[in-house]
Amino acid sequence: MSQALTLARPYARAAFGAARDEGRLDAWSQALAFSAQVAADPRVASLLLNPELGDEAATALLAPQDAGDSFRRFLAVLAEAGRLPLLPEIAGLFEQLRAEEQRVVRARVTSATELSADELEKIRGALRRRFGREVEVEQAVDASLIGGAVIDTGDVVIDGSLKGKLARLQTALAD
Repeated sequence: MSQALTLARPYARAAFGAARDEGRLDAWSQALAFSAQVAADPRVASLLLNPELGDEAATALLAPQDAGDSFRRFLAVLAEAGRLPLLPEIAGLFEQLRAEEQRVVRARVTSATELSADELEKIRGALRRRFGREVEVEQAVDASLIGGAVIDTGDVVIDGSLKGKLARLQTALAD
């Protein structure tokens, strides 16, 4: 996985630079997300490795219909270099660069039950104060947490779940 990220990083930076220069970060983000989702499909992934699939056909398969010429050229460069399978990693790195540029922290809040809009807004406010940036919150539900929530911002994980507290108590008692 780390090798894939290492290989994907220069392509993600190039894509980000092109998107920023064009002033089309959102359009590139959507196009990359689409292409990455298609490339991640196991049937498509095996097709991309087939040497009989030409670069033009691969580009046509992965490009959204409304993709601009520069995005299509980017896919063509990836196809020529045999890097189309890296699209999921490229898209992820692109989103990290975009979030950094826009000074946005993306947080995934996983709780035992669905949180109300008010609870999510309180979490968003607390994270905004902690990081000094805008915060985008994505919610997930995992009943195995029993209670509480886990907040994951990529660099920082705050585990306030009952499952996490029980695991830490078990570790403390075992020591």
